[in-house]
Amino acid sequence: MLMNNDLPKILRDYLNYNANLNKSKNTLNEYKYDLTNFLKYMKYLSLDDNKLDIAEISIKDIDSKFLNMIDINDIYAYMSYLKDSCDDKPATRARKVASIKSFFKYLHLKAKLIDDNPAKELESPKLGKRLPKYLTLEQSTSLLDYVKNKEITGRQHDNSIRDYAMITLFLNCGMRLSELISIDINHIKFDENLLTVIGKGDKERTVYLNNACISAISDYLNIRPNTDDTNALFLSERKQRISKRTVQHIIKEYLSQISGAENLSTHKLRHTAATLMYQYGNVDIRALQEILGHESIATTEIYTHVDNSQIREAVENNPLANYKP
Repeated sequence: MLMNNDLPKILRDYLNYNANLNKSKNTLNEYKYDLTNFLKYMKYLSLDDNKLDIAEISIKDIDSKFLNMIDINDIYAYMSYLKDSCDDKPATRARKVASIKSFFKYLHLKAKLIDDNPAKELESPKLGKRLPKYLTLEQSTSLLDYVKNKEITGRQHDNSIRDYAMITLFLNCGMRLSELISIDINHIKFDENLLTVIGKGDKERTVYLNNACISAISDYLNIRPNTDDTNALFLSERKQRISKRTVQHIIKEYLSQISGAENLSTHKLRHTAATLMYQYGNVDIRALQEILGHESIATTEIYTHVDNSQIREAVENNPLANYKP
């Protein structure tokens, strides 16, 4: 990735604008990556030399005059390039469309550097709906039993207590990985069975804890290493706040021991929690939205489609199911 001083001033200003809106670091990095590649391709089109290596093209000199020359056909040419030459999936292209639309909206309405917004009518590729992958109830209990009762070779017992607490929170609360590692001890209210975490978009949200979570956290706190350096709940071997990468490695190691879950990721534990709550908890879709911290209920609705057993049961219980004239 280019350093900021290799970017055109216009793009640096746009990133600073979004940073001022408290956009997350991940979002800023996505904007930077998406728009850097987009501008490289726009420069490639303007140079009209098909022997150029697009990745090596400099965009540092791009200014408002250059951006005013971009039209919708140039943008669609880029989208075709992503599909045909980069083999980007629809979801990836949809994200890049969003980045481009946001950039040009800023240039037109906020910075007032372009006369017209060529991306205003830009359409996003149609996304096929995919059901989330998740652990069954049996696989979930097997995972918890395995972590509780067995040690992976080379892993100390204290770490398995920590790992059990992390997995318990994932499976019971539907936390995001970023939320789990952000937990601070002083944000846990044991008298109210809740904690506050930093959610998507750096938004603070409340997570309610059941008995399993309270018990697992308490057991871990009893053996958690003492350190004056951090208030973080979950610590690494170095007594620092545990990282995303470390948690992903730990979870992958445990999942590899559970039949049928070998290829699942840490994020699938969040899907599992949501699915189990919907299947077994008779939870209202709006409540599930709140639990998961989704901004749009459309994101939550995917979990209403994962349990086909309810549909099958409804069909089988039709009073005409066994009728034979």
